[in-house]
Amino acid sequence: MATTAHIDTFARDRLPPPRQWPDLTCDRPELAYPERLNVASALLDPWLARGWAPRPCLITPTATWSWGELAATVDRVAALLVEEHGLVPGNRVLLRGPNTPMLAACWLAVAKAGCIVIPTMPLLRAGELSEILDKAQVDLALCDDGFLDDLRGARAAVRQGFPLVAFNSDAADGLEARIAGRAAEFAAVDTAADDICLIAFTSGTTGRPKATAHFHRDMLAVADLSPRTQLGVTSDDVFCGSPSLAFAYGLGGLMLFPLRAGACAVLIDRPTPERLLQAIARHKGTVCFTVPTVYRSMSALIAAGGAPDVGSLRACVSAGEPLTAATFDDWRRLTGLPILDTLGTTELLNAVLASPPDAIRPGATGKPVPGYEAVVLDEWGEPLPAGQVGRLAVRGPTGCRYLDDPRQQNYVVGGWNVTGDACHMDEDGYFWHHGRVDDLIVSAGYKISGLEVEDALLQHPLVEECAVVAAPDPIRGAVPKAFLVLRPDVRSGPELARAIQDHVKALIAPYKYPRRIEFLDTLPRTETGKVQRYKLRLREWDATETNVAAE
Repeated sequence: MATTAHIDTFARDRLPPPRQWPDLTCDRPELAYPERLNVASALLDPWLARGWAPRPCLITPTATWSWGELAATVDRVAALLVEEHGLVPGNRVLLRGPNTPMLAACWLAVAKAGCIVIPTMPLLRAGELSEILDKAQVDLALCDDGFLDDLRGARAAVRQGFPLVAFNSDAADGLEARIAGRAAEFAAVDTAADDICLIAFTSGTTGRPKATAHFHRDMLAVADLSPRTQLGVTSDDVFCGSPSLAFAYGLGGLMLFPLRAGACAVLIDRPTPERLLQAIARHKGTVCFTVPTVYRSMSALIAAGGAPDVGSLRACVSAGEPLTAATFDDWRRLTGLPILDTLGTTELLNAVLASPPDAIRPGATGKPVPGYEAVVLDEWGEPLPAGQVGRLAVRGPTGCRYLDDPRQQNYVVGGWNVTGDACHMDEDGYFWHHGRVDDLIVSAGYKISGLEVEDALLQHPLVEECAVVAAPDPIRGAVPKAFLVLRPDVRSGPELARAIQDHVKALIAPYKYPRRIEFLDTLPRTETGKVQRYKLRLREWDATETNVAAE
């Protein structure tokens, strides 16, 4: 590792030892980055040097930011962080809010100041944010004015006194007011290419999020591979989509990829299928990043008639959940465009498997993105022949580095990133996805820990025992289903089921609540008392559901 620019080495000191890192392969010419590199400068400066300051860069349903406006805002926010709040390189800054230009500007400002971005989904509740605050020990938070309450609650719960600055705010002490009139002249910190600039938290399978560290060079690596080799992006493209910038998928598709290409991105703070269709039509979107659930909903809107024209699209990318053949076929029939399936992880930062645009094999996830290699391993870590299902393992220029977490040794095995996905590879090198090896529920692109939902359910005073598994769903792919054993003498019914669902929504992010509930007298258990969740999963996927109390 090069000499760090970080004065605060909290995160760097908590990286796993190098022997536990995956093998990092950066032998492609486009990955030959200099030792000193700041991602914010790398994304902005080349286009300003071309005189592109007046050109559109970030678009919302109501406003357009030019490259010059974005760069100036980044400089002013970075200066505020350093000059007024005293942040030093290596400090950690939490970001919270829906997709807006100011959120993107804050992200870049934190990186330009040599600090570390801690992105969080706007739907997270106070309890979930508390876990992130405890792990990251943040020094400051920048939060959208409409999403302050849960963050304030989390800050109080962990008793951390970091400053909290609101943006997209009209308040006198809001970020916009505080940077107004400040000179847009901030020299980027001379960070090392392998200084940490992002700590991304996984959803996790146990309810305990894992903090994944990524370097400045990693941001460019993902932007220099799949967008060019798979999508052929240019500065004329207009990127649209629904994933949050707090997701690796959204960060890549709606910020890193377009900025690296000198292109334009449309950011939608409430990206419903209707609003996404409207944005594509209004702004002549050319590349769309969303999840299969949204493609299904947009197909239904188009089929019903009256939907805006999306004829400007040339590439449609999917990730986050399995892409079914029906979803693929409906979208292609209605728009004439295929959907390019991809698979990535927070640990690898972005897509590592993708459908080749010129050789799509419906049903298959795709082949390794150029720059990555993938194999299927058996339970002993040995490669399996074509056709046999095993654990997907990947290596390339990015990889897993958990901060201060023993689970690093489970994810990185023999230099490979073992993603937890079950796959097989066919004779032609296409990878086919068979779901998760663990109990993680993937619903409409969101990753949900069944154990986390169980923890929330057990906090209801009438719930004695519970188990949560993935149940098949024609719209979302899968949904959390809860099997509940109630306390003695409690009467089950639809009203109680809805009350329990509302209880879960109040404790954790609403998208995680169990959309289906079934009441049982007992849960299936082993002789040693462990709940046999696999029996419940098999029951849901192999047989018709019965006794559904609520949805």
